[in-house]
Amino acid sequence: MQKRKILDGQLLEITVARLTQEIIENHEGSQDTVILGLQPRGTILAERIRASVEKQTGQDVPLGYLDITFYRDDFRTRRNPLSANQTKVPFSLENKQVILVDDVLYTGRSTRAALDALLAFGRPKKVELLVLIDRKYVRDLPVEANYIGKQVNTIVSQHIDVQWVEDGASEDAIWLFESKETEQ
Repeated sequence: MQKRKILDGQLLEITVARLTQEIIENHEGSQDTVILGLQPRGTILAERIRASVEKQTGQDVPLGYLDITFYRDDFRTRRNPLSANQTKVPFSLENKQVILVDDVLYTGRSTRAALDALLAFGRPKKVELLVLIDRKYVRDLPVEANYIGKQVNTIVSQHIDVQWVEDGASEDAIWLFESKETEQ
């Protein structure tokens, strides 16, 4: 199995800082912007983005965690049952500018499920998508991110592994490797 590091901790930190700057430019002074991290892997990135925005602007940005397990189109057809994560959205999304945050944009199906799930919390004014890695050439649905950390040319047999210190990794890093079997 060939494994290649796409981003190390230092480049990942620079990428998060750039994504933060893009959000500040597009939402400067906005009191109706909220950040929703997709469970489980988008929450750490969402927390880092929020902390960076707040540090640079001094403005509080509401943060929530959205679980999409029961909104997935493959929920009932998977060989291995999925376990749900906690949804924590302690505010209404009515007329808010929502920034959905996930680590990897792959087929677009998670984003579609997230759009369905977030409607339970109100009708947003606008929804944007922020991803750390955009896997090109493997999209099933017409989904594009507004904020992209890095685009990576991939094929179906490859996998992206985002490792966070907060999740128990020894260092922050993003790896690309060949999968033994395709994801299900």
